[in-house]
Amino acid sequence: MDAGFEAHLRVGDATVDERDVALLSAVDREGSLSAAADALGRSYSRAHKRLGALEDELGALVERERGGASGGGSRLTDDARALLARFARVRAAFADTAGTEVAVLTGEVRERDGELATVATDVGDVRALLFEDADDVQVAVRADAVTLHDPDDAPAADASSARNRFAGTVAGVDRRESVALVDVAIGDGDVTLPVLVTVDSLERLTLEPGREVVATFKATATRATPH
Repeated sequence: MDAGFEAHLRVGDATVDERDVALLSAVDREGSLSAAADALGRSYSRAHKRLGALEDELGALVERERGGASGGGSRLTDDARALLARFARVRAAFADTAGTEVAVLTGEVRERDGELATVATDVGDVRALLFEDADDVQVAVRADAVTLHDPDDAPAADASSARNRFAGTVAGVDRRESVALVDVAIGDGDVTLPVLVTVDSLERLTLEPGREVVATFKATATRATPH
């Protein structure tokens, strides 16, 4: 189920991701947590621990039956099925939008470290994957690859040399049913970075025009190509 991005859903203090959805779906399909872990190639102890952490935040997700003629097993609760349906809607919205919303920055390669290149652009240096031998390149940044942070909670600039970090201001918000497309003005405000977030993140960060934010994205999720 690889669409070139990984959707996630924030529910209260819990963040539900693709691995969590795969685990719940496997429990539904296989009929037990143990069989689900085996089917996914995961250890039972880790699957059990993760399920417990989710249930601590979200309530019961799996009903366990012991013994009986069928030997017991597990099945999803109605809340778990509702969670899977909600996640599917978010993922569909991401897939519909992420493929078309891309920021393209042009620049010149300043240095390379294997497949990682540092590109000088109008908004500053951007680190990106570059597989060709080129000096003048364009860097494509997908909307789903960017994470927005409150400036007070953003990772430090030197936290990871392979993570790009830009301060910006929200220029516009296109809110949809499950996701929102947020335009963030970076640099001197002449460049707009589209960012795809869930509605939960939109509300949690109170994203609205004029809001100062920090945008980060991994170099490994960013591709540079000859211009």
